Parts: sequence; structure tokens; C-alpha cells
Amino acid sequence: MDMYMSTRAQGFGAEIKRRIMLGTYALSSGYYEAYYKKARQVRTLIKKDFENAFQTVDIIVTPTSPTAAFKVGEKASDPLQMYLSDIFTISMNLAGVPAISVPCGFTSEGLPVGLQFIGKHFDEEAVFKASYAYEQATDWHKRRPAL
Repeated sequence: MDMYMSTRAQGFGAEIKRRIMLGTYALSSGYYEAYYKKARQVRTLIKKDFENAFQTVDIIVTPTSPTAAFKVGEKASDPLQMYLSDIFTISMNLAGVPAISVPCGFTSEGLPVGLQFIGKHFDEEAVFKASYAYEQATDWHKRRPAL
């Protein structure tokens, strides 16, 4: 048990530890009704929205995040900004639909921009095919950000 406890946190950075603690807090006694139960209800609504959308389309393409990537360490002291940069990927995780992010350009400062392909439940093949077709039509995946 001592070995488990002493090595359990190795490999987790401060941000991962912060997110684990937030999740643990939200599930703690007294907060289940306020947070977890409501989140499950919202998750059901998000899943239904995707099911409705996929009745008329095969793939949804969106930006991966609301902004381009930020410089390494730039937002380390501002966890809220880091959480907000995940906003366009969270709904796929909640709905359980497959998605992939591929490079689609750079800002004028040379920071990478991502494009996200989203597919129906259990249709990873369509996501791979669409993102591969995009990569074959462009060369963004071959380029590297400016240092």
C-alpha cells in the first residue's frame, strides 16, 4: 500500500491533480444532488442533440477550441482559461461520440489551430475517413509551429 500511495501521483502535473480534486469534490457527500445529478441530466440532453444532428449529417466539423493554442506555460497561472479552452471538446466526451482533432492552420504568431471531426456513436471509421481525406487535401499536418 505504501508503494501505491507514494507512486500514485507521479506523472500527474498540477493541472491534472486540480481536475481530479474538482471531480472528487463534486461527487462528495452533499454535492451529489447539486452537481452530479444535474450533470447527468445535461449529459442526456447533449447526447440527444447529437443524435438529432446525425439524423441529417454524417460528420460534424468544428474548431477544436475557441482560440488557437497558447504558448507553453502561458495559462499555467490561470486554470479557468485552460478549462475554457476545452469547451469545444467537452460535449463529445459527455455524449460519448467519437471525435478527432487535426491541424488546420496557424495564427500570425505561428501558433497551431485545430479542426475537429465528430461522428455518430460507434462510427469511428467515418471520423477517420473524413479527417484522413482532409489531411490528404491539405498539408497542415506536415507543417510545424514556429519556435
